[in-house]
This record gives sequence, C-alpha cells and structure tokens, in this order.
Amino acid sequence: MGGIILQLSVYKVVEFEMSKSALIVEGGAMRGIFAAGVLDAFMQEDFRPYDFAIGVSAGVSNLVGYLSQAPKRSYSVITTMATDKTFFNPARFAKGGNLVDVKWLWNESNQRYPLDCGELFSSIPLIAAVTNVDTGSADYYHIKPENLSNVVEATTALPIAYRETPCFSGGCYTDGGVADSIPVREAYRRGAREITVILSHPLSYRMKPQKYQWMLKKLLKKFPNIAESMAVRAENYNQSLEFIRNPPKDATIKVIAPPEAFAVKRLTMDKAVLDAGYQMGLKAGEEHLAIRKGTYGLDIEDCHFCI
Repeated sequence: MGGIILQLSVYKVVEFEMSKSALIVEGGAMRGIFAAGVLDAFMQEDFRPYDFAIGVSAGVSNLVGYLSQAPKRSYSVITTMATDKTFFNPARFAKGGNLVDVKWLWNESNQRYPLDCGELFSSIPLIAAVTNVDTGSADYYHIKPENLSNVVEATTALPIAYRETPCFSGGCYTDGGVADSIPVREAYRRGAREITVILSHPLSYRMKPQKYQWMLKKLLKKFPNIAESMAVRAENYNQSLEFIRNPPKDATIKVIAPPEAFAVKRLTMDKAVLDAGYQMGLKAGEEHLAIRKGTYGLDIEDCHFCI
C-alpha cells in the first residue's frame, strides 16, 4: 500500500429493502484536496452508484466537479487558484476586506475550467448544506441551474473570513459547515440507508470546543445565532461522528478518511503538501473501489475497520 493506510471503515448492520444510497462529502477548505483525489478515482471508473449526494462548503465544489465528470478540475482549482493571493489575502483582510474571496474563486474557476452543466444536472441530484444566519440552523438546497452560483457561494462563505452575506430565496446564509459539517443524519432523514462519507480529517479526529467564544460573539454581534451555532459546532460535529460509528440498525455507513499522515490544514498553501494530500485521496478512492469489487483481499460485506 506504499505506506498509506486506507482509512475506510464500514459500519454494517442489516439490509434495508428498496433503500436509497447517498454520498456525503465534508468541507474543510484546503483539506478538500483529499476528497478531490477520492472523487477523481471514482471518475476513473465511472463510479456513480448513488441516488443523491450532499456536500458542505468545499465538499460541494468537489461534488460539482465529480457530477459534471471533470477529472482533475477540483485539484486544479485548489492547487492553482485557491493558493492565489486574489483568493487568499491576509493583507486585504487586515484592511477590512475578505480573507478569502469565494465569489472570485467560483467565477474565475468557471472561466478557466468551464462546467458541463448538461452533465451536472442530468446526473445524481446534488444537495448543499448552508447555514441560515437568522436561525443558525442548516438549510438544504437542491442545486439547480438557477441557484447554482448562489448556493455554492453561500455554502463556502466562511464566517468572518468572508465578509459578504449571500442572500437568495428569502434567506441569508453562511458556510454550511457551521450548522452541519457532516450531513449524514440529513441523508438518513431523506431515506438513505446505504451511505458513503468522505471525511476531511483522519478517523481519530474529534473536534474540540471553540476557544475564545467571547471573541466570536463580539465578531459576530450582528449574527448572534451564528455565534451560538459556532459555540456548539464541536458538539454537533462529534455527534455526527458518533452517528457514523453507531448508525441506526437499518443503515450501513462506509467511511473514507485521510490517513494519520495527512498534513493539509484548513489554509495550507504549500503545493507539495497539497499534492501529497491529493495522492492520499486518489489512493484511498482506488482502494475503496477495489474493496467493493472484492479485488483488494477484503470482503466489503464483512469488514468493520478495513485497513
């Protein structure tokens, strides 16, 4: 395995007749390079067995590339555009501007790497999680041609780092990861009983409670419910992980997560580190497919922690 441990776990219970299958992709800004690799491996095999997909933040961007059948698109956007100072600019932020300009990234990426919208919207239904700034709770939008740009901007609009507040369809929104970082429970609520989750952290990760909550409340004084959601984000995140590890008896959850050696952080700009993270994702995706095919030496129906 070339020193890379496949962090694929299968939480298996009973089969659910006529159930739906879903793909969930976590966000995590630059950590999304791992999912980009996994999904490129899926595209190499034309692997799209899901009834619907749900993404959060960078996970939505990755899914857009996957469902429009654009190999290496997400890799290119992350490594050549998200590292550009037009997107990430601390000096601009210090002067009152955006630390990250998600609208520029979306618009410019579509200029450089045009999407095949015909393929995208004839494929698996794509749902994006966004956080409603008035309620602090997650809303879920089925992405369609008329709302694509608005929803992608909203789900990637990092609080504080992106000073604009996208508003559409009667609501105003911020990053979906604030309220629902891993929408596995939403997938289950929508009828999915076979769920595959691509995470942005190793399996050992547990989110720690937010430090300096007083500062968050001050910075987000215009949006108190967002500050409150961020204060309990770790609890909600870890509850999603617990749901994955102990799913309902009628559900099966498969997890693809980075190995412990995955070194990409939320704002990693080092291309060598990003490339290594992408290769880890590509390898994990290939091994996931090999396990499903029964060619990896493991039986997907019997394994719990497949390493």
